[in-house]
Amino acid sequence: MTKSYGELVAVSDLSFEVHEGEIYGLLGPNGAGKSTTLKVMMGLLKPDKGTTKIFGIDSQEDPVGAKSLVGYAPEEKSLYESLTARELFEFVASVRNIPEQRCNQRLEEMVKALDFQEHVDKMIVTLSAGNKQKALLISIMLHAPKLLILDEPFSGLDVRTARIMKEVVKIHTQNGGSVLLSTHIMEVAEGLCDRIGIIDDGKLVGQGTMTELRTQAKEESATLEQLFLRLTGQEDEVEIGIDSLKEALQE
Repeated sequence: MTKSYGELVAVSDLSFEVHEGEIYGLLGPNGAGKSTTLKVMMGLLKPDKGTTKIFGIDSQEDPVGAKSLVGYAPEEKSLYESLTARELFEFVASVRNIPEQRCNQRLEEMVKALDFQEHVDKMIVTLSAGNKQKALLISIMLHAPKLLILDEPFSGLDVRTARIMKEVVKIHTQNGGSVLLSTHIMEVAEGLCDRIGIIDDGKLVGQGTMTELRTQAKEESATLEQLFLRLTGQEDEVEIGIDSLKEALQE
């Protein structure tokens, strides 16, 4: 898949797959094309060439069909803040045509799992960033999607909420679902993802398990952060920056 903005090529001939029951991490520097890729997958942007398919459904030809199988949390999290969380969930259920009994059962399970009971009837505008994230997660999972697409889901979360989010993602895949996760937090990606794709300047520069990435980078014991810097060509820049910082602080 290729996507450009005028003369700027945001994504260039990018290809990857997310397998059933897998957490796939899509990593890259700022401006590498991660969010653009996810938006094309959701049918929010039109690619210049190539296709994106959700369980065989082309997200450009049948965006509604593709979206029905996905729970999508964009990086720019926007909720109807004039509603209570319960009203938001009821609105989502009506749009998704979720039967009332099924919705209530699913909602009860999710609210309990995320320790959100005392916030259900609060106005969204009054919720903390972490509780807004929980409200978003509940709303995108009400219809029991087969695939979760999460763009920077751990941004701004406290330790407790981030831990709960990780467990939700793990349980989703244990139940046969799949997750496509974009994050800047290397420790989260290394500990959570089954496979990782690293993109730079819109191109895939590395893909695989941690073992496979270490083989590609010829670094047998490297952390994901070290592999990321090596595969995106930022290793030398970081070393130069650190040396400059040391000199500045010694003056």
